[in-house]
Amino acid sequence: MPSHIRTTLAPHSRRALLRTAVAGTAAAAGAGLTLSAAFPAFAGSGDPESADPVTTPAQALRRLAAGNQRWRAQNQEHPHESAPLRRRLAQGQQPFAIVLGCVDSRVPPELVFDQGLGDLLTVRSAGEVLDEAVLGSIAYGVLELRIPLVLVLAHQSCGAVAAAVRADESGEPLPAHIQYLADQIRPSIDRSQLGEARIDATVNAHARNVRRRLVAEPDLAGKVAAGELAVLAARYELRDQHVRTLA
Repeated sequence: MPSHIRTTLAPHSRRALLRTAVAGTAAAAGAGLTLSAAFPAFAGSGDPESADPVTTPAQALRRLAAGNQRWRAQNQEHPHESAPLRRRLAQGQQPFAIVLGCVDSRVPPELVFDQGLGDLLTVRSAGEVLDEAVLGSIAYGVLELRIPLVLVLAHQSCGAVAAAVRADESGEPLPAHIQYLADQIRPSIDRSQLGEARIDATVNAHARNVRRRLVAEPDLAGKVAAGELAVLAARYELRDQHVRTLA
C-alpha cells in the first residue's frame, strides 16, 4: 500500500487491553539502525545454547545475519533444541525477532536464519499480506514480548506476487480468497517494468510498502522513534539462499 495509507491494528478497546498487558517498556538502544544492501557476514556466537538476551535492533539483526551466513555455508548449528532448553522454554519465551514472511515452503525462517526454539516469532501469510490477524500478531510480539526487530521477508519468485501481477494484466478475477491477496498486492505493482522483471520488481516494492505500513502503525511508530524497535524489509534469494535488506 502507499505509505500514506495506515491500517489500525485493532479497535481502541483491544489496543488498550494489550497495552495493559505490557509491563513497562524496553530500555533498548538501536536508534538510527542503518539498512544495508546485504546482511553483513558476522561470525556465529560459538554458543548455540546461549541465553544472553537480545535487547536492541542491531543485536537482533546481527544474530539473523550470522544465522543466514551459516545457512548459506551449510554450516548450521541447529541451535536451541536441547532437552534443558526445552524445559526452560516451558516457563516462558523471549524471541529476539519477528519475521513476517511468505507461506512459501522454500522459505522457512527458522531454517533460513538457523534459529531454534524460542528464537523467532514467525508470522506468515501469502505475499506477506497484512490483515488484522497478522497486524495483531506483530503487535503482540512488539508490545507484549518487547521484541526489538520486525523483519518483512520477501523472496525471489513469489507466487502470490506473480498471481497478483498477472491478474492485474489480464483483468480476470482470481478464485475465492486468492483475490483478496491480489487486491492487497496490486498497489505495489511496478508498472515501469514488463514481464518477469515486473514481478521481480513488485516483490521488492511490496515488501517496502508492507514495512511502511507497519512503521506507520501508532503503537509501533512510538517504539521506532524511541530506538526500541526497527522494522526492516528484506528479500531472500532462492538461487543463493542469501537474505539482503531492501533500502
